[in-house]
Amino acid sequence: MGSLVVVGAQWGDEGKGRIVDLLSERADVVVRFQGGANAGHTIVAEGLEYILHLIPSGMVRGKTCLIGNGVVLDLSALFEEMDHLIARGMQLEGKLWISDRAHITLPYHRLLDAAREAANPARKIGTTMRGIGPTYVDKMMRIGVRVCDLFDEELLCEKVAANWEDKTHGLRHLTDEQRPHPEAVIAQYREFAERLKPFVTDCSVILDEARRAGEHILFEGAQGTGLDIDFGTYPYVTSSNTISGGACTGSGFGPTYIDHVAGIAKAYTTRVGEGPFPTLMEPEIEEKCRTIGHEFGATTGRKRLCGWFDAMLVRHAVRVNGLTSLILTKLDVLDEFEEIKLCTGYTYQGEPLKHFPSSLKVLAACEPVYETLPGWMTPTGAARQFSDLPAAAQTYIRRLEEVCSVPIGLISVSPSRESYIALDDSLLNYEFKRA
Repeated sequence: MGSLVVVGAQWGDEGKGRIVDLLSERADVVVRFQGGANAGHTIVAEGLEYILHLIPSGMVRGKTCLIGNGVVLDLSALFEEMDHLIARGMQLEGKLWISDRAHITLPYHRLLDAAREAANPARKIGTTMRGIGPTYVDKMMRIGVRVCDLFDEELLCEKVAANWEDKTHGLRHLTDEQRPHPEAVIAQYREFAERLKPFVTDCSVILDEARRAGEHILFEGAQGTGLDIDFGTYPYVTSSNTISGGACTGSGFGPTYIDHVAGIAKAYTTRVGEGPFPTLMEPEIEEKCRTIGHEFGATTGRKRLCGWFDAMLVRHAVRVNGLTSLILTKLDVLDEFEEIKLCTGYTYQGEPLKHFPSSLKVLAACEPVYETLPGWMTPTGAARQFSDLPAAAQTYIRRLEEVCSVPIGLISVSPSRESYIALDDSLLNYEFKRA
């Protein structure tokens, strides 16, 4: 048995869907443990593209997939995904399980999210406006609606009515026709409950049974470390713990059962939304990188900002996640760059910083310290062994290992399933040795 947590080591969009799809080949169970329909994982398999927002990427390989208690669940989005997969011939019953403790994103959460972003443009977060933040607010205020509440009609009516009263002020700008009414919400979610019922269970129990049976378990993170509610660039973050610790609290799997934590990072850096971005490329170079890398959000279609690899950010991710290896994606995007910059650290007011700063004011004033390495100007998409890579690409990868203080276990060189280089077979085989 091996248990592997996969998390983003940058600001999200690192290619987790494609990597989880690869790693799930030998997994038995794949678990999503945080976030909501604001995450988008893209997988290309047998010529078909799958964009998943809530259902774990392992479903494309027919694995047992769990949506844990740490996820906030938009049922409309979930059913749309389910219908898309069913239309492609996938069997979901008996394969997809949803925690009875997961919280539900309701129509008023999406409206509140949009209203709060619009209310103060100078302080907007840059959310996807999918209602994720307001759902987590209700969870922490202990007034949220959970999956198990959908099957208790009296409790559901009571919670929706109380929440509606609580949200009235935030929706005062809407007309009566624009507001979702409690009766309509309850009627809709009563129907949703019927469809959802065969998929609902206590996911912690399934995980414990899988562990005891010696099965391989893969935990799939959404977003990235830089967007973690505690350790990201607060307040320009998501509303959940995206780091590896969230795999335990978001699924009911004990921390002593985790064998390995892998962080995914692009060979450069991207981010969407608001907030500082120290290694932002110059406009012409950024546009080239965005075009080659197809850097547009899977959920929103927004342009991603593109920057050079930020080792200061990734070292932060190594520490707070306890990363045991790094998985590098999109190396091939750099194939056409004559020179490649690598940020090895920051200076602030002329002095070097030892660690990634918590203060956004400090981060915004930081200057990146760059090394410039030669590019390789050779296609890498056909490489399947490290030795197949151009010498300059090998040098770049080894330098990343040095400045990030973590070994690189896998390298992705194109979006397809087969286009990777394995430097550590234990990631694919789940044969992890305990320290």
